[in-house]
Amino acid sequence: MSPEPDRDVLGITGADAPRPEPRPKIKKKDYEQELSRLQEELVRLQRWIRHKGLKVVVIFEGRDAAGKGGVIKRIAERTNPRVVRVVALGTPSDREKTQWWFQRYVAELPAAGEMILFDRSWYNRGVVEPVMGFCTEEEYREFLRSCPEFERMLVRSGIILIKYWFSVSDEEQERRFHNRINDPMRRWKLSPIDIEGRTRWVEFSKAKDTLFAHTDIKQAPWYVVNADSKKAARLNCISHLLSMIPYEEVPWEEVELPERQDRTGYVRPPMSDQTFVPEIY
Repeated sequence: MSPEPDRDVLGITGADAPRPEPRPKIKKKDYEQELSRLQEELVRLQRWIRHKGLKVVVIFEGRDAAGKGGVIKRIAERTNPRVVRVVALGTPSDREKTQWWFQRYVAELPAAGEMILFDRSWYNRGVVEPVMGFCTEEEYREFLRSCPEFERMLVRSGIILIKYWFSVSDEEQERRFHNRINDPMRRWKLSPIDIEGRTRWVEFSKAKDTLFAHTDIKQAPWYVVNADSKKAARLNCISHLLSMIPYEEVPWEEVELPERQDRTGYVRPPMSDQTFVPEIY
């Protein structure tokens, strides 16, 4: 798969960066109905992963405010956190900075019967770190050389590796940034790195194109999600994820609730001995 310039980060418009015609907005009712159906399928997929002992890794990358967190939240919302686990690692410690780059991510890889959702991943070194000067040129080049081999090794070991890149237009990203600035409940989402990244628009674009040229491999290709519409991006991504892992429905075991234990001989302590949360509502 040949890499395509990242239209969402190049800052170019018009004939230089044609984007698909916008689709009609998805109605809230239709979105919620389809999301519910897909989440039900995710539960079936989860049971199949557990039943067959599959090991699944899903990577979510892309521009800031592209909606990665939103789709991860919807995938994990109805699933078992012991089976579908979200990994969002913070800044590496001083000790971790001296380790092999992939080392702390290897510790988060799935055991049999697990699916791991990486909210950002080892690809920090492929885009953010070199652009922001957090790694050396030698470390960056070594990442580009070793990452494809690392991922091929994961696939050979039996891990199902799926990689998504969320693409958002300049205008939509700008709108979302302003929403974060003006909304107290979203303000925390706007980090200093996000702000600094706006001043390095072209550098991020070049880094993404270089990344795709090296890591868009046959064994683990990149799948680009058009994320200008959050609702459509969530539905499209989840639908695609379901299509990537053939699964069957695992029948639920018959459950019969036993009789509750007889309370004879048990005396409940007075309610006044307990401290209750004030009932304000």
